[in-house]
Amino acid sequence: MKKTLSLLLAAVLLLAMLAACGSNTATSNPTTEPEPVEDTTPAPEPASEPAPGGEPEDTQTPANVAGAEDMTEVEEVVEEGMIPVYAESLNDGVYPVVMKSSSSMFKADHCEVEVKDGRMTAILYMTSEAYPYMFAGTAAEAAAASEDAYILPVEAGDFRTFTLPLNALDDGESFAAFSKRKELWYDRTLLFRADSLPQSAFKEGFFVTAESLGLSDGLYSAEVALAGGSGKASVGSPADLVVKDGAVTATIEWSSPNYDYMVVDGEKYLPVNDGGNSVFEIPVSIFDRPMTVYADTTAMSQPHEIEYTLTFDSASIQAK
Repeated sequence: MKKTLSLLLAAVLLLAMLAACGSNTATSNPTTEPEPVEDTTPAPEPASEPAPGGEPEDTQTPANVAGAEDMTEVEEVVEEGMIPVYAESLNDGVYPVVMKSSSSMFKADHCEVEVKDGRMTAILYMTSEAYPYMFAGTAAEAAAASEDAYILPVEAGDFRTFTLPLNALDDGESFAAFSKRKELWYDRTLLFRADSLPQSAFKEGFFVTAESLGLSDGLYSAEVALAGGSGKASVGSPADLVVKDGAVTATIEWSSPNYDYMVVDGEKYLPVNDGGNSVFEIPVSIFDRPMTVYADTTAMSQPHEIEYTLTFDSASIQAK
């Protein structure tokens, strides 16, 4: 009896083992492919947004370029109404010229402009040795350029001269100057004034004059625009004009009685009235372009000479 029970128990265990093996085989060899498992690991983000062209843009200021904190107040050198004057409008020659700089820290003792074969260069004469070299372009471009592109000074007697390529007069152009003391490139905007050149520097027909307009002797009026100063002053417009022997004289009435003289083309002019707003009679050499004048005001604690420009509109001229 005991032997029979032992045989039955062994048979049951054998059947159970065979069933378990069949189940494992079916599981390890499924009849269908398993569902793919989605990879939820986030892709790494790029270090910076690529600039057009493929490479990430580097927005950091180079170490040897002056930042805003290194610079003095930047001044605007281009005045309202200025029109660029190119070499094609000038006769070949070397002329004295007035330079305006966007920084009070960058100055020249005097400057010249040379016109030759349709090209212009500006020559800066300096006694200072603060700048060992310059560059035609921005400070960032200078920092990235090779030394072959630097503009080096040339000894000229008591001066060191920088010769700069010049595209136009009356148009602010970018140059960089390297500070010897700071060892930094500084951005400078330089403007060379066309009205500081002698009239002989300009080709015939460049200026609109009484002669080119065919104005005969007589009385006229023309609209006039004032620019410069603090912007508080104004002049009466239209202004009266007198043409005599081809020369034009304008009567300018200021909005203030505090102007005691004017300077035009190096000549000093006094008021022609005794009371009321200051009135002057001054020569007009050109129309349609800013004409530089100086007016001395006594409204401040001390008399102060202020630079202005007057632009007379030839299209508005009317006979009186």
